[in-house]
Amino acid sequence: MIRVGIGYDSHKFVKGRKLIIGGVEIPFEYGLAGHSDADVLTHSIIDAIIGAAGLGDIGKLFPDTDPKWKDADSVAMLTTVIEKITAMGFVVGWIDSVVITEEPKLSPHIESMKTAISKSGISCGCINIKAKTNEKMGFIGRGEGIAAMATCVIAMQKNDS
Repeated sequence: MIRVGIGYDSHKFVKGRKLIIGGVEIPFEYGLAGHSDADVLTHSIIDAIIGAAGLGDIGKLFPDTDPKWKDADSVAMLTTVIEKITAMGFVVGWIDSVVITEEPKLSPHIESMKTAISKSGISCGCINIKAKTNEKMGFIGRGEGIAAMATCVIAMQKNDS
């Protein structure tokens, strides 16, 4: 059995926080507002996997009303999701994602992001990350925040018993 999921997340820029994208701290004058570390890329990946597994959405598993998730590391949250789908018999076969921001430039950090995300249990070779601008349009174009989208494929692991 193969399932596909999509995920989306967006956060606004704020002063006084680190900018974490794909589990990597990116040097920039702003961070992202959020209950956890506000890692927009990892959150979109989590949401895609949760959707493919039929587990609702990121807010259901990691509610922003729960102090347990305050300033939480999103790659650790992703690890929890991977553990859940593994227990269900699934494995992640592919992640395709895109981060949309005018600044900062993310291309130099993509390989580090893939490595950081792979610490959750997803093979580095199964992760694709793209960085795009929004051509100066909308909240992203005005430099107010960042959005990310992800698609994933999960498959039932074969039981060799």
